[in-house]
Amino acid sequence: MKTKKMRLILMSLLVIILPLSISGQTDPTGQPGQTAQPQGRSRTQKPPDDISKWTNKTIMWIGAHPDDETLSYGTLSMLKANGNKIIMVWYTTGNKGSRDLTMTSERLAQIRKAESEKAMGELGISPATDTFIWFGYPDGMLEYVPALELTEKICRVIRQYHPDAVFSFDPGSTNTRWHKTDHRASAFITVDGVRAAAYFLYFPSQFTHEGLQPHTVRDFFFYDSRENNYQVDVTGLSEKRIRARAWYVSQFGQGNIKYSGPELDQTRLNNLLKTNTESMAKGDKVYENFRRLTGSMSF
Repeated sequence: MKTKKMRLILMSLLVIILPLSISGQTDPTGQPGQTAQPQGRSRTQKPPDDISKWTNKTIMWIGAHPDDETLSYGTLSMLKANGNKIIMVWYTTGNKGSRDLTMTSERLAQIRKAESEKAMGELGISPATDTFIWFGYPDGMLEYVPALELTEKICRVIRQYHPDAVFSFDPGSTNTRWHKTDHRASAFITVDGVRAAAYFLYFPSQFTHEGLQPHTVRDFFFYDSRENNYQVDVTGLSEKRIRARAWYVSQFGQGNIKYSGPELDQTRLNNLLKTNTESMAKGDKVYENFRRLTGSMSF
């Protein structure tokens, strides 16, 4: 009789305890039914500060080709005007992007480098006052370069310049962002290199032989994103953006079919400026959009 009673008590206890063990731990606040978050894995972000107020920071923009920076023109120009240091990094020379049958890869690489410098000059950014880095890979071939080689290069420039923020193609957050060739390689290699830069055991010779200290980037502005969550008002810089983009004679307009540079297509530029003036007169606004991530990606 006592044995039977004891069995009933034990079974009752199991009924009470078992659901708790299946559902997992309570959260740190002690609220039932909540699963505790692993220590050190919190993705909680602080509210982002206003980028238009930034001064004395180091900003690194990274892209695949000369002209990819058009998606960040106004923001980069604003940051430069406010007294921030700009580092521009291009993976490729852009030496394939022409439909002109008389063009050569060697010539196009030189043309696009010159166009990029002129375009950035319109924004107040130049090799004389800022830093331009060209990795020099062939256009369209970036994803066939060993990922280890590219990741090490990005890791190195992050450790060299210690940027406060990085601008990059968006690799995607909820879903992988599908980009065309070079853009997709640029997106993923960049975040891999930035992450590696935080830990000295990645590419340790950079620390032991080059004296480069680990660096953690805590602010990211992903352009060409489908998950935009941050806008920068560049209305006051709309004309500069148009003038800068116009320098890419080999890429935009008829110059891509038959190169006519290095002179600007003045008629086309004047038409674009006129349209912009009319738009501004109506009170239209111009924004550059990003997926902004504040907080370390080094996990």
